[in-house]
Amino acid sequence: MAQPATAGSAWQDPAPLDPRSAPAPAYGTGSLAELLPTLAAGQGVPGLSAGLGLEPADRNCVFLVDGLGWELLRAHPGEAPFLTSLLAGSNGGTGGPLTAGFPSTTATSLASVGTGLPPGAHGLAGYTVLDPASGVLMNQLRWRPWTDPHVWQPYPTVFQRADAAGIHTCQVSAPGFETTPLTRVALSGGTFHGRATGEERMDLAAAELGAAGRSLVYTYYSEVDGKGHRHGTGSGEWLAELAYVDRLAQRLAEQLPPRSALYITADHGMVDIPFDEESRIDFDEDWELRAGVAILGGEARARHVYAVPGAAGDVAAVWREVLGDRMWVASRDEAVEAGWFGPVEERVYGRIGDVVAAACADVAITASRTEPNESSMVGLHGSMTAAEQLVPLLEVRS
Repeated sequence: MAQPATAGSAWQDPAPLDPRSAPAPAYGTGSLAELLPTLAAGQGVPGLSAGLGLEPADRNCVFLVDGLGWELLRAHPGEAPFLTSLLAGSNGGTGGPLTAGFPSTTATSLASVGTGLPPGAHGLAGYTVLDPASGVLMNQLRWRPWTDPHVWQPYPTVFQRADAAGIHTCQVSAPGFETTPLTRVALSGGTFHGRATGEERMDLAAAELGAAGRSLVYTYYSEVDGKGHRHGTGSGEWLAELAYVDRLAQRLAEQLPPRSALYITADHGMVDIPFDEESRIDFDEDWELRAGVAILGGEARARHVYAVPGAAGDVAAVWREVLGDRMWVASRDEAVEAGWFGPVEERVYGRIGDVVAAACADVAITASRTEPNESSMVGLHGSMTAAEQLVPLLEVRS
């Protein structure tokens, strides 16, 4: 029989999670930011170093599947037999994953892939972050409101550096991405080729890979992420999309020209969050979480919280009290010191929330009125859990 609780023992609220206990991304040694610099350094591009243990190749192709997390892939061998067959050799033969950056979200990850830099340097530090110059929340995926892309992210991409070094360089993606600001700051360099279907992209990527003695080709597919957001990763729609991507990857692998290496990776994983009040906390309806908050940024599982002047400490205390057993809640300085964003440059520091909250449990901070579309999504990502942060690095060589 259970013993009666004594004062000071049971019924105490659990201690808040320590921000230093969060599994910060492996910047410098095992993150997405090291992939392109490693490949380009092996091709002789000056000024870049190999952070990953990958064998050099004359021709390198990166196929990035949006939303294809490491744990999701490992959980579905039946839908993805070809990709599953490559898991044992992932990440240079170690059999392990890479980490995305924080937040584990598309804009942040694509900027890290393209520039070879962590978020604290390239500055795309979330789905939405505050622009300190204007005081307005900036959506870095949709680039709203308009901000000069090369002021926001001033560094050259690895593609630009490879192109300048005489390597045949190109991107093969959906036509609509060609002129977006995110492409300009993260993926530009060489030639952009727009192709509508996945099959067209795979075929052209293989052809471009063989177009020169040294080549660096990037291709992208988005709908694994899209189906996960709309239907969830347990849905028939998502499983069918995974099976389709598996066929695309095999199609590309079977066309590799000699002396080529194909790397299949992702920008983040995903978790399905139930639609109940315990799992989805609506910021727009929660007076306690709203107190002292001027602007809510980020996304449901990785929030940047911007306080009214003088209220940052109180906001941090309340968010820790309410959410601290389910989210890592950190002040800006605590998050920076814990390495969540990698080394943070001065121009980026003010974009980070006064308080940063990253989900540990299956919980989301939604905003039904101000973010109706995002709040309706089934699959979510952004935090540092293994399901969101770990991504594959699968390799095929010819």
